[in-house]
Amino acid sequence: MVIWDAGILKHAGRVDMTRTALEGFGKGLRPTDEVVIEATGNCMAVSRVLSPFVARVIIANPLQVKAIAQAHVKTDKIDAGTLASLHAAGYLPEIWTPDVGTERRRRLTARRFQVVRHRTRIKNEVHAILHSHLIPRCPHADLFSGVGRAWLLRQPIPEDELMAIERHVRELDRLGEDLAIIDREIATDALDDPAVARLLTITGINLTVAAGIIAAIGDIGRFSSPQKLVSYFGLNPRVRQSGLGPAHHGRISKVGRSHARAMLVEAAWAAAKTPGPLHAFFVRIRAKRGHQIAAVALARKLTVLCWHLLTNQADYRWARPALIANKRRAMELKAGKPQAKGNKPGPAYAYNIKVLRDQEMEVARRAEQAYEQFVAQWETRPKEKVRGRSKPAGL
Repeated sequence: MVIWDAGILKHAGRVDMTRTALEGFGKGLRPTDEVVIEATGNCMAVSRVLSPFVARVIIANPLQVKAIAQAHVKTDKIDAGTLASLHAAGYLPEIWTPDVGTERRRRLTARRFQVVRHRTRIKNEVHAILHSHLIPRCPHADLFSGVGRAWLLRQPIPEDELMAIERHVRELDRLGEDLAIIDREIATDALDDPAVARLLTITGINLTVAAGIIAAIGDIGRFSSPQKLVSYFGLNPRVRQSGLGPAHHGRISKVGRSHARAMLVEAAWAAAKTPGPLHAFFVRIRAKRGHQIAAVALARKLTVLCWHLLTNQADYRWARPALIANKRRAMELKAGKPQAKGNKPGPAYAYNIKVLRDQEMEVARRAEQAYEQFVAQWETRPKEKVRGRSKPAGL
Protein backbone atom coordinates (compact mmCIF):
# COMPACT_ATOMS: atom_id res chain seq x y z
CA MET A 1 0.00 0.00 0.00
CA VAL A 2 1.10 3.54 -0.81
CA ILE A 3 -0.83 6.58 0.41
CA TRP A 4 -0.75 9.85 -1.54
CA ASP A 5 -1.31 12.80 0.79
CA ALA A 6 -0.74 16.38 -0.39
CA GLY A 7 1.89 15.34 -2.90
CA ILE A 8 3.77 13.06 -0.50
CA LEU A 9 3.86 9.28 -0.94
CA LYS A 10 3.80 7.25 2.27
CA HIS A 11 4.38 3.51 2.33
CA ALA A 12 1.82 1.71 4.50
CA GLY A 13 2.97 -1.89 4.42
CA ARG A 14 1.03 -4.81 2.93
CA VAL A 15 -2.46 -6.24 3.20
CA ASP A 16 -3.22 -9.94 2.96
CA MET A 17 -5.52 -10.84 0.08
CA THR A 18 -8.28 -12.20 2.31
CA ARG A 19 -11.74 -10.83 2.94
CA THR A 20 -11.08 -10.34 6.66
CA ALA A 21 -7.82 -8.45 6.09
CA LEU A 22 -9.38 -6.25 3.40
CA GLU A 23 -12.35 -5.39 5.61
CA GLY A 24 -9.98 -4.46 8.43
CA PHE A 25 -8.02 -2.28 6.03
CA GLY A 26 -11.23 -0.63 4.78
CA LYS A 27 -12.37 0.24 8.31
CA GLY A 28 -9.21 2.29 8.77
CA LEU A 29 -9.94 4.45 5.71
CA ARG A 30 -11.99 7.63 5.56
CA PRO A 31 -15.30 7.88 3.65
CA THR A 32 -13.74 10.53 1.39
CA ASP A 33 -10.75 8.39 0.36
CA GLU A 34 -10.32 6.89 -3.09
CA VAL A 35 -8.62 3.52 -3.59
CA VAL A 36 -6.78 2.61 -6.79
CA ILE A 37 -6.01 -1.02 -7.61
CA GLU A 38 -4.63 -2.66 -10.71
CA ALA A 39 -6.78 -4.95 -12.87
CA THR A 40 -6.07 -8.57 -11.88
CA GLY A 41 -8.03 -11.79 -11.65
CA ASN A 42 -9.53 -10.92 -8.26
CA CYS A 43 -9.77 -7.12 -8.60
CA MET A 44 -13.60 -7.20 -8.81
CA ALA A 45 -13.82 -9.06 -5.50
CA VAL A 46 -11.43 -6.58 -3.87
CA SER A 47 -13.49 -3.70 -5.24
CA ARG A 48 -16.73 -5.10 -3.81
CA VAL A 49 -15.15 -5.53 -0.35
CA LEU A 50 -13.66 -2.01 -0.18
CA SER A 51 -16.50 -0.05 -1.85
CA PRO A 52 -18.65 0.36 1.31
CA PHE A 53 -15.78 2.04 3.21
CA VAL A 54 -14.54 4.65 0.70
CA ALA A 55 -15.90 7.15 -1.76
CA ARG A 56 -14.69 5.29 -4.84
CA VAL A 57 -12.68 2.26 -5.90
CA ILE A 58 -10.84 2.72 -9.20
CA ILE A 59 -9.48 -0.20 -11.25
CA ALA A 60 -6.55 0.82 -13.44
CA ASN A 61 -5.77 -0.60 -16.87
CA PRO A 62 -2.33 -2.26 -16.48
CA LEU A 63 -1.46 -2.07 -20.19
CA GLN A 64 -2.04 1.66 -20.43
CA VAL A 65 -0.34 2.30 -17.08
CA LYS A 66 2.72 0.45 -18.38
CA ALA A 67 2.73 2.60 -21.52
CA ILE A 68 2.50 5.83 -19.51
CA ALA A 69 4.96 5.01 -16.72
CA GLN A 70 7.61 2.67 -18.06
CA ALA A 71 10.18 2.00 -15.34
CA HIS A 72 13.41 0.02 -15.39
CA VAL A 73 13.12 -0.68 -11.65
CA LYS A 74 9.83 -2.46 -10.96
CA THR A 75 8.68 -3.38 -7.46
CA ASP A 76 5.33 -3.43 -5.70
CA LYS A 77 6.13 -0.19 -3.86
CA ILE A 78 7.10 1.61 -7.06
CA ASP A 79 4.03 0.33 -8.92
CA ALA A 80 1.70 1.38 -6.10
CA GLY A 81 3.32 4.83 -5.98
CA THR A 82 2.90 5.14 -9.77
CA LEU A 83 -0.80 4.38 -9.51
CA ALA A 84 -1.26 6.95 -6.73
CA SER A 85 0.70 9.64 -8.59
CA LEU A 86 -1.13 9.08 -11.89
CA HIS A 87 -4.51 9.24 -10.16
CA ALA A 88 -3.58 12.42 -8.31
CA ALA A 89 -2.47 14.01 -11.60
CA GLY A 90 -5.61 12.88 -13.43
CA TYR A 91 -3.75 10.62 -15.87
CA LEU A 92 -4.83 7.23 -14.52
CA PRO A 93 -6.40 5.06 -17.25
CA GLU A 94 -9.24 3.21 -15.54
CA ILE A 95 -11.44 0.40 -16.77
CA TRP A 96 -15.20 0.15 -16.71
CA THR A 97 -16.54 -1.87 -13.78
CA PRO A 98 -19.37 -4.20 -14.87
CA ASP A 99 -22.45 -4.86 -12.81
CA VAL A 100 -23.18 -8.22 -11.19
CA GLY A 101 -25.25 -9.53 -14.11
CA THR A 102 -22.68 -8.61 -16.74
CA GLU A 103 -19.88 -10.09 -14.65
CA ARG A 104 -21.81 -13.35 -14.35
CA ARG A 105 -22.34 -13.47 -18.11
CA ARG A 106 -18.66 -12.92 -18.69
CA ARG A 107 -17.81 -15.81 -16.39
CA LEU A 108 -20.26 -18.11 -18.19
CA THR A 109 -18.87 -17.11 -21.58
CA ALA A 110 -15.28 -17.66 -20.44
CA ARG A 111 -16.14 -21.08 -18.96
CA ARG A 112 -17.88 -22.15 -22.14
CA PHE A 113 -14.86 -21.08 -24.16
CA GLN A 114 -12.59 -23.16 -21.92
CA VAL A 115 -14.82 -26.25 -22.23
CA VAL A 116 -14.97 -25.96 -26.03
CA ARG A 117 -11.20 -25.50 -26.22
CA HIS A 118 -10.68 -28.57 -24.01
CA ARG A 119 -12.98 -30.64 -26.23
CA THR A 120 -11.05 -29.54 -29.31
CA ARG A 121 -7.77 -30.49 -27.67
CA ILE A 122 -9.07 -34.00 -26.85
CA LYS A 123 -10.34 -34.50 -30.40
CA ASN A 124 -6.96 -33.48 -31.76
CA GLU A 125 -5.30 -36.07 -29.54
CA VAL A 126 -7.54 -38.81 -30.96
CA HIS A 127 -6.76 -37.69 -34.51
CA ALA A 128 -3.05 -37.72 -33.64
CA ILE A 129 -3.28 -41.34 -32.47
CA LEU A 130 -4.94 -42.35 -35.73
CA HIS A 131 -2.38 -40.43 -37.76
CA SER A 132 0.54 -42.06 -35.93
CA HIS A 133 -0.72 -45.54 -36.93
CA LEU A 134 -1.46 -44.62 -40.58
CA ILE A 135 -5.23 -44.93 -40.16
CA PRO A 136 -7.03 -43.29 -43.11
CA ARG A 137 -9.58 -40.54 -42.67
CA CYS A 138 -12.93 -41.52 -41.21
CA PRO A 139 -15.50 -42.02 -44.00
CA HIS A 140 -18.27 -40.58 -41.82
CA ALA A 141 -18.90 -36.87 -41.34
CA ASP A 142 -18.26 -36.90 -37.58
CA LEU A 143 -15.66 -39.21 -36.07
CA PHE A 144 -17.24 -38.88 -32.62
CA SER A 145 -20.82 -39.68 -33.61
CA GLY A 146 -22.35 -43.11 -33.07
CA VAL A 147 -21.29 -44.56 -36.43
CA GLY A 148 -17.94 -42.76 -36.19
CA ARG A 149 -17.15 -44.32 -32.82
CA ALA A 150 -18.14 -47.75 -34.09
CA TRP A 151 -15.76 -47.29 -37.03
CA LEU A 152 -13.06 -46.11 -34.63
CA LEU A 153 -13.23 -49.30 -32.53
CA ARG A 154 -12.76 -51.47 -35.63
CA GLN A 155 -9.41 -49.97 -36.57
CA PRO A 156 -6.15 -51.96 -36.14
CA ILE A 157 -4.77 -50.01 -33.18
CA PRO A 158 -2.63 -51.36 -30.30
CA GLU A 159 -4.52 -52.12 -27.12
CA ASP A 160 -2.92 -49.32 -25.09
CA GLU A 161 -3.80 -46.78 -27.78
CA LEU A 162 -7.36 -48.10 -27.92
CA MET A 163 -7.67 -47.66 -24.17
CA ALA A 164 -6.43 -44.09 -24.52
CA ILE A 165 -9.04 -43.40 -27.20
CA GLU A 166 -11.79 -44.82 -24.98
CA ARG A 167 -10.61 -42.60 -22.13
CA HIS A 168 -10.69 -39.55 -24.42
CA VAL A 169 -14.19 -40.43 -25.63
CA ARG A 170 -15.44 -40.70 -22.04
CA GLU A 171 -13.91 -37.30 -21.29
CA LEU A 172 -15.65 -35.86 -24.35
CA ASP A 173 -19.00 -37.14 -23.11
CA ARG A 174 -18.43 -35.62 -19.68
CA LEU A 175 -17.45 -32.28 -21.19
CA GLY A 176 -20.51 -32.44 -23.43
CA GLU A 177 -22.71 -32.66 -20.34
CA ASP A 178 -20.93 -29.68 -18.79
CA LEU A 179 -21.35 -27.74 -22.02
CA ALA A 180 -25.08 -28.43 -22.06
CA ILE A 181 -25.40 -27.11 -18.49
CA ILE A 182 -23.53 -23.91 -19.34
CA ASP A 183 -25.59 -23.42 -22.50
CA ARG A 184 -28.77 -23.78 -20.45
CA GLU A 185 -27.63 -21.07 -18.02
CA ILE A 186 -26.67 -18.75 -20.89
CA ALA A 187 -30.01 -19.33 -22.63
CA THR A 188 -31.96 -18.75 -19.41
CA ASP A 189 -30.29 -15.36 -18.91
CA ALA A 190 -30.83 -14.38 -22.55
CA LEU A 191 -34.52 -15.27 -22.82
CA ASP A 192 -35.84 -11.89 -21.66
CA ASP A 193 -32.91 -9.77 -22.85
CA PRO A 194 -33.98 -7.43 -25.69
CA ALA A 195 -30.36 -6.76 -26.67
CA VAL A 196 -29.72 -10.46 -27.35
CA ALA A 197 -32.96 -10.71 -29.31
CA ARG A 198 -31.89 -7.72 -31.39
CA LEU A 199 -28.53 -9.24 -32.27
CA LEU A 200 -30.17 -12.53 -33.22
CA THR A 201 -31.78 -10.74 -36.18
CA ILE A 202 -28.34 -10.54 -37.84
CA THR A 203 -27.59 -13.43 -40.17
CA GLY A 204 -24.74 -15.56 -38.85
CA ILE A 205 -25.14 -14.64 -35.16
CA ASN A 206 -26.55 -17.35 -32.91
CA LEU A 207 -27.33 -17.40 -29.20
CA THR A 208 -23.76 -18.10 -28.09
CA VAL A 209 -22.30 -15.26 -30.14
CA ALA A 210 -25.04 -12.79 -29.20
CA ALA A 211 -24.77 -13.52 -25.47
CA GLY A 212 -20.97 -13.33 -25.63
CA ILE A 213 -21.03 -9.96 -27.39
CA ILE A 214 -23.54 -8.50 -24.92
CA ALA A 215 -21.48 -9.80 -21.99
CA ALA A 216 -18.33 -8.19 -23.41
CA ILE A 217 -20.01 -4.85 -24.19
CA GLY A 218 -22.04 -4.41 -21.03
CA ASP A 219 -23.41 -0.89 -21.40
CA ILE A 220 -23.38 0.19 -25.04
CA GLY A 221 -23.63 3.82 -23.94
CA ARG A 222 -19.96 3.84 -22.91
CA PHE A 223 -18.97 3.62 -26.60
CA SER A 224 -19.65 6.95 -28.27
CA SER A 225 -18.89 5.66 -31.78
CA PRO A 226 -18.67 2.29 -33.55
CA GLN A 227 -14.94 2.82 -34.06
CA LYS A 228 -14.42 2.72 -30.29
CA LEU A 229 -16.27 -0.57 -30.05
CA VAL A 230 -14.10 -1.94 -32.87
CA SER A 231 -10.99 -0.87 -30.94
CA TYR A 232 -12.38 -2.47 -27.76
CA PHE A 233 -12.59 -5.80 -29.56
CA GLY A 234 -9.12 -5.38 -31.09
CA LEU A 235 -10.36 -5.46 -34.69
CA ASN A 236 -8.83 -2.12 -35.68
CA PRO A 237 -5.56 -2.14 -37.69
CA ARG A 238 -2.30 -0.94 -36.21
CA VAL A 239 -1.19 2.44 -37.57
CA ARG A 240 2.39 3.71 -37.65
CA GLN A 241 3.23 7.20 -38.83
CA SER A 242 6.13 9.57 -38.27
CA GLY A 243 6.05 13.27 -39.08
CA LEU A 244 4.32 14.10 -42.34
CA GLY A 245 5.11 10.75 -43.89
CA PRO A 246 2.43 8.30 -45.01
CA ALA A 247 0.61 6.20 -42.44
CA HIS A 248 1.36 2.48 -42.54
CA HIS A 249 -1.52 0.18 -41.59
CA GLY A 250 -0.65 -3.28 -40.30
CA ARG A 251 -2.48 -6.22 -38.82
CA ILE A 252 -5.29 -5.89 -36.32
CA SER A 253 -4.25 -4.85 -32.83
CA LYS A 254 -5.86 -7.85 -31.01
CA VAL A 255 -6.04 -5.69 -27.89
CA GLY A 256 -9.24 -6.31 -25.98
CA ARG A 257 -11.56 -9.18 -25.23
CA SER A 258 -10.30 -12.15 -27.21
CA HIS A 259 -13.46 -14.22 -26.59
CA ALA A 260 -15.72 -11.68 -28.28
CA ARG A 261 -13.28 -11.21 -31.15
CA ALA A 262 -13.16 -14.96 -31.80
CA MET A 263 -16.95 -15.16 -31.70
CA LEU A 264 -17.29 -12.31 -34.18
CA VAL A 265 -14.90 -13.99 -36.60
CA GLU A 266 -16.86 -17.23 -36.24
CA ALA A 267 -20.09 -15.35 -36.97
CA ALA A 268 -18.41 -13.71 -39.97
CA TRP A 269 -17.67 -17.11 -41.52
CA ALA A 270 -21.32 -18.11 -41.04
CA ALA A 271 -22.62 -14.84 -42.53
CA ALA A 272 -20.26 -15.20 -45.51
CA LYS A 273 -22.02 -18.42 -46.55
CA THR A 274 -25.54 -16.92 -46.60
CA PRO A 275 -26.94 -14.64 -49.32
CA GLY A 276 -27.26 -11.01 -48.30
CA PRO A 277 -25.33 -7.74 -48.14
CA LEU A 278 -22.83 -9.25 -45.70
CA HIS A 279 -22.03 -12.01 -48.20
CA ALA A 280 -21.52 -9.43 -50.94
CA PHE A 281 -19.15 -7.49 -48.70
CA PHE A 282 -17.16 -10.66 -47.98
CA VAL A 283 -16.88 -11.51 -51.67
CA ARG A 284 -15.72 -7.99 -52.54
CA ILE A 285 -12.95 -7.98 -49.92
CA ARG A 286 -11.95 -11.57 -50.73
CA ALA A 287 -11.32 -10.68 -54.36
CA LYS A 288 -8.80 -8.04 -53.25
CA ARG A 289 -7.18 -9.39 -50.07
CA GLY A 290 -8.01 -13.08 -49.68
CA HIS A 291 -10.55 -14.99 -47.62
CA GLN A 292 -8.76 -14.71 -44.24
CA ILE A 293 -8.57 -10.91 -44.33
CA ALA A 294 -12.12 -10.80 -45.71
CA ALA A 295 -13.40 -12.76 -42.70
CA VAL A 296 -11.74 -10.36 -40.25
CA ALA A 297 -13.07 -7.37 -42.21
CA LEU A 298 -16.56 -8.86 -42.06
CA ALA A 299 -16.15 -9.34 -38.29
CA ARG A 300 -15.36 -5.64 -38.05
CA LYS A 301 -18.44 -4.87 -40.15
CA LEU A 302 -20.55 -6.99 -37.79
CA THR A 303 -19.15 -5.02 -34.83
CA VAL A 304 -20.20 -1.74 -36.42
CA LEU A 305 -23.61 -3.22 -37.20
CA CYS A 306 -24.04 -4.39 -33.59
CA TRP A 307 -23.23 -0.89 -32.32
CA HIS A 308 -25.88 0.71 -34.54
CA LEU A 309 -28.54 -1.85 -33.65
CA LEU A 310 -27.93 -1.58 -29.90
CA THR A 311 -27.59 2.20 -29.91
CA ASN A 312 -30.66 2.88 -32.07
CA GLN A 313 -32.61 -0.03 -30.54
CA ALA A 314 -33.54 -1.36 -33.97
CA ASP A 315 -33.50 -4.78 -35.62
CA TYR A 316 -31.45 -5.75 -38.64
CA ARG A 317 -33.14 -4.45 -41.78
CA TRP A 318 -32.60 -7.61 -43.84
CA ALA A 319 -33.63 -10.01 -41.10
CA ARG A 320 -35.27 -13.33 -42.00
CA PRO A 321 -38.38 -13.83 -39.80
CA ALA A 322 -38.49 -17.63 -40.10
CA LEU A 323 -34.79 -17.94 -39.22
CA ILE A 324 -35.21 -15.62 -36.23
CA ALA A 325 -38.16 -17.66 -34.98
CA ASN A 326 -36.09 -20.82 -35.29
CA LYS A 327 -33.24 -19.22 -33.30
CA ARG A 328 -35.71 -18.08 -30.66
CA ARG A 329 -37.23 -21.54 -30.33
CA ALA A 330 -33.80 -23.18 -30.11
CA MET A 331 -32.92 -20.75 -27.31
CA GLU A 332 -36.10 -21.67 -25.42
CA LEU A 333 -35.37 -25.38 -25.72
CA LYS A 334 -31.81 -24.85 -24.45
CA ALA A 335 -33.21 -22.94 -21.49
CA GLY A 336 -35.25 -26.03 -20.54
CA LYS A 337 -38.70 -25.02 -21.73
CA PRO A 338 -40.97 -27.97 -22.60
CA GLN A 339 -41.51 -28.99 -26.18
CA ALA A 340 -44.83 -27.95 -27.70
CA LYS A 341 -47.08 -30.85 -28.66
CA GLY A 342 -50.24 -30.91 -30.74
CA ASN A 343 -51.42 -30.06 -34.24
CA LYS A 344 -51.11 -26.30 -33.81
CA PRO A 345 -47.95 -25.04 -35.57
CA GLY A 346 -45.51 -23.05 -33.48
CA PRO A 347 -43.72 -19.80 -34.34
CA ALA A 348 -40.73 -21.69 -35.80
CA TYR A 349 -42.89 -23.83 -38.07
CA ALA A 350 -42.30 -21.62 -41.11
CA TYR A 351 -38.58 -22.41 -41.08
CA ASN A 352 -39.36 -26.07 -41.81
CA ILE A 353 -41.30 -25.20 -44.97
CA LYS A 354 -38.95 -25.08 -47.94
CA VAL A 355 -41.12 -22.70 -49.96
CA LEU A 356 -41.08 -20.06 -47.21
CA ARG A 357 -37.35 -20.50 -46.69
CA ASP A 358 -36.76 -20.02 -50.41
CA GLN A 359 -38.84 -16.84 -50.37
CA GLU A 360 -36.73 -15.38 -47.58
CA MET A 361 -33.54 -16.39 -49.40
CA GLU A 362 -34.78 -14.64 -52.53
CA VAL A 363 -35.33 -11.43 -50.55
CA ALA A 364 -31.79 -11.74 -49.21
CA ARG A 365 -30.41 -12.21 -52.73
CA ARG A 366 -32.19 -9.05 -53.88
CA ALA A 367 -30.66 -7.16 -50.97
CA GLU A 368 -27.27 -8.53 -51.98
CA GLN A 369 -27.76 -7.35 -55.57
CA ALA A 370 -28.80 -3.90 -54.34
CA TYR A 371 -25.64 -3.70 -52.25
CA GLU A 372 -23.49 -4.75 -55.22
CA GLN A 373 -25.06 -2.07 -57.41
CA PHE A 374 -24.51 0.56 -54.74
CA VAL A 375 -20.84 -0.40 -54.36
CA ALA A 376 -20.37 -0.45 -58.14
CA GLN A 377 -21.66 3.11 -58.41
CA TRP A 378 -19.50 4.19 -55.50
CA GLU A 379 -16.32 2.65 -56.94
CA THR A 380 -16.86 4.07 -60.46
CA ARG A 381 -17.52 7.60 -59.17
CA PRO A 382 -14.66 9.96 -60.18
CA LYS A 383 -12.42 10.68 -57.25
CA GLU A 384 -11.63 14.22 -56.26
CA LYS A 385 -8.07 15.35 -56.66
CA VAL A 386 -6.33 15.19 -53.29
CA ARG A 387 -3.88 17.91 -52.46
CA GLY A 388 -0.36 16.67 -51.73
CA ARG A 389 1.22 16.93 -48.32
CA SER A 390 3.30 20.00 -47.72
CA LYS A 391 6.92 19.25 -46.93
CA PRO A 392 8.54 20.67 -43.81
CA ALA A 393 10.56 23.84 -44.21
CA GLY A 394 14.13 23.29 -45.33
CA LEU A 395 13.45 20.03 -47.24
